[in-house]
Amino acid sequence: MSKVKHYLQLMRIHQWVKNFFIFLPLFFAFKMDQIPLLIADVWAFIGFCFVASSIYIINDWNDVEADRLHPEKRNRPLASGAVNKKEASFLILALLTTGVVIYSLFLNQTALIILLSYFVLNIFYSLKLKHVPIIDISIVAIGFVIRIFIGGVVTDTPLSRWIVVMTFLLAIFLALGKRRDDVVIFEKTGDKVRKNVDGYNLTFLNMSLIIVSAIMIVAYIMYTISPEITDRNGDNLYITSFFVFVGLFRYLQIIFVEERGGNPTTIFLKDNFIRIILVLWAVSFFIITAYFK
Repeated sequence: MSKVKHYLQLMRIHQWVKNFFIFLPLFFAFKMDQIPLLIADVWAFIGFCFVASSIYIINDWNDVEADRLHPEKRNRPLASGAVNKKEASFLILALLTTGVVIYSLFLNQTALIILLSYFVLNIFYSLKLKHVPIIDISIVAIGFVIRIFIGGVVTDTPLSRWIVVMTFLLAIFLALGKRRDDVVIFEKTGDKVRKNVDGYNLTFLNMSLIIVSAIMIVAYIMYTISPEITDRNGDNLYITSFFVFVGLFRYLQIIFVEERGGNPTTIFLKDNFIRIILVLWAVSFFIITAYFK
């Protein structure tokens, strides 16, 4: 039973929350009530989760030595020795095959091609590109954009340029927070948890975080007042910008004051403030678009 637990840890099930970005095109197109499209998104989500988990394992495989220096990552199954590389290789093959089969059987060819492109991109990322400053966070952000492209393709939902821009900016913001955490660890302990840590410093990362967060707020406001949105949903959606503003400031507080921006997924899952803001944003978004057009 403990072995199964280690396998699940290796798959990073908690990271699957990122893959809910696949549902964003359907959400922002107000088609969540269309069951066939929702089912297609569910299949896309499940298949993507399996492929993403195979990439996480490949990444852990390549980072075993570095992870052993990290105060938290040293407890990962491969780094701690709870799972050996032979077991990990079998799990990689099983997860990748299952994900590809799901896309082949239940979704269209374009979605499969995008999925495989995501896998190949992340192999390059894991082997080399994650060690190149700026390129590393850019690839992370592209991965989130790929998720929403898959969501658009499997549901035949055109993507708003604003959704693409905001998704990219949010992913860059989160990646910068993680890199800042790596730099803080390096400055406190002298341990380089990433080879590219020399390409960043706190001044650069702090400035970048502030710039990106400001652009995100402006981009969201521009989205809510854009003609395509106001024509369909009225002039009141800009009110939801309040929750975006507060949510971003809470996240900045976590990064700068509490200095725990290294794991965005854990923050979104466990920080009550963030969770409440997300719920309030979603509820206000629904109420305004449904009753105050």
